[in-house]
Amino acid sequence: MKSKSFLIVTAAAFLFLNLVSYAAPVNSVTVKVTTAEGKDAGTITLTDKKGAVAFKLDLMGLPPGQHAIHIHQHPLCEPPYATSGPHLNPSGKMHGTKNPEGPHDGDIPLNLKVGSDGTDKSSFTVKSISLDPAAPNSVFANGGTSIMIHAGPDDMETDPGGNSGARIACGVITLPTN
Repeated sequence: MKSKSFLIVTAAAFLFLNLVSYAAPVNSVTVKVTTAEGKDAGTITLTDKKGAVAFKLDLMGLPPGQHAIHIHQHPLCEPPYATSGPHLNPSGKMHGTKNPEGPHDGDIPLNLKVGSDGTDKSSFTVKSISLDPAAPNSVFANGGTSIMIHAGPDDMETDPGGNSGARIACGVITLPTN
């Protein structure tokens, strides 16, 4: 009987510790971004900043100009990227920071400014998402999400995607394995 009780207590402790470690916030994750043609487009590093997420871009091989960037609901990047789903939106709002019924949690409130050399090495912070796996607005929710770069700029108002055009580059965001 003692052995059976010990086994049950041990199993319960193991499950509890695994749940606690899973729910622990992640400090940082680097996302590899690929174009719809399968070419390397660089990386985006997401870092926890106490109630916000800092983005550090090191992008290349993109068309010059302004491009929308969003967090999409599914951790899939299969061109033409329809499998990535809509924007991350656990709050159930409409798209855009200029929309009185918005924004989605996955709406990034700026457009990328890719230089004539096809690169963007900017940094910015977003308050609408989290790196805490237990948060409802977590980029790790339901197995992960994806970062999507669009062909055109986001108008920050039109639902569902800001009239931002085709999806041209994507990166999968999942919990780090180490």
